[in-house]
Parts: sequence; structure tokens; C-alpha cells
Amino acid sequence: MPCILNIETATEVCSVAISHDGKIIFAKEETKGPSHAVLLGVFVEEAMQYLRSQNITLDAVAVSCGPGSYTGLRIGVSEAKGLCYGLGIPLIAINTLTIMASGLLATQAIDTNTLLCPMIDARRMEVYDTVFDGRMEEVRPVTADIIDENSFSNLLVDNKMIFFGNGAGKCKEVLHHHNAIFVEGIYPQATNMFTLAEEAYQGKAFADVAYFEPFYLKEFVATVPKNKVLPGNK
Repeated sequence: MPCILNIETATEVCSVAISHDGKIIFAKEETKGPSHAVLLGVFVEEAMQYLRSQNITLDAVAVSCGPGSYTGLRIGVSEAKGLCYGLGIPLIAINTLTIMASGLLATQAIDTNTLLCPMIDARRMEVYDTVFDGRMEEVRPVTADIIDENSFSNLLVDNKMIFFGNGAGKCKEVLHHHNAIFVEGIYPQATNMFTLAEEAYQGKAFADVAYFEPFYLKEFVATVPKNKVLPGNK
């Protein structure tokens, strides 16, 4: 199995983890951010020192690619691309919302018929979200939503649906459907990237280091007019 350095900086949390032979062998995390510019380089250097001490060669770098904070993603992706350039190893990009859903499934037993909706906060009542079933099959792709009392009504009619992430709080304020379940404490973490990263490595699903750009939340904020209801948020 490959040795992969995982970097997650899409929200206020800064985290780094190394996976090797299917398990985490090093991890550092700070949840009291944002302090990515100060901490990420330190965490990565500690990770690389650990690899050198164990005589382990790094095979790839995986980075959380958004949606997320412009500043956080820019710092994380810049660090990841620099390592890949310098070491001549591939870059793996993993969607932040997928990382969150993987983290939820790692901590809780979820019925396969229950839908999962990880959410990243944008501004006002705006979020980025996606919907998976309990087998991590995509039910709805990443969508920019303006949340109101009718959001997700077509899905909630027949399904229990778990909302989580830093955008779920505003959803809880207006969604009162009996099938809506809210789980706190789930956020993007590097330790929840490694299975996804290993699968991507085995499938050679690598990003182009020269041209790769993350999925910034500011793209949504800049282009969606205030009070506009987007397709797919009903």
C-alpha cells in the first residue's frame, strides 16, 4: 500500500495525516483556527521528519480540494503542489464534502437507506452541499443552495436525512421536517482522507500539478445574486 501525506485546510481546521499500508501512522490537527499559514508548514515538516526517522518514502500527497475557504484551500493546495513538484510524486485531490461523509460513516453506524448531507457554510443562508446514500453513492452532486423551509423537501418525504458540517446549523434553524436529523461535531479531517486517497492512488486518479485549482467558496459568493433560489435546492 502507498504512503500518502493527507492535507486538509478547507475550513477553520488545519490537519495533516500520513497513511501507510492502510492505516494512519502520523497525525496533527488544530481546530482553533483559522491559523493555516502558521501551522501547516510546521505540521508538514514534522510529518516529513517522522517519515525520515522511519525510513519510509512518500508516494503521493492528497489534498482536500473544496468547496471551502479561499484562504485555507489556497494555503493547503500550495503546500501540496510544492511537495509534489519537489519530490516528483503525484497529487490527489479529494472533495471536502466527501471527506466529511466518510468521517461520519467512520464514527457512526448508518442505515444504507439514510441519506447523508454534508454542508459547508458560505454566507447568510447559503451553503455548499451534496447528498450521498449510506453506501457513499452520490444521490445529488455538489450544489450551491440558499436554505429555506422547503429545501430538500423532495428527498425528506421518503428518506431520513442526516445534515452535518459547519453549514448545518443554519439549516437546523429552518428545517423542521421529522425526517431531518442533525449531527454535530463532524468536520473535514485529514485522518478521514486516507481510504479515499488510497483508492484514488490505486486507480491512478491524479490531478495535474501544474494546472490544478481548488473549488473556492468565493466563486459561489461572487456569482450568486442575493435571494436567488438555485435549481436543486427544493
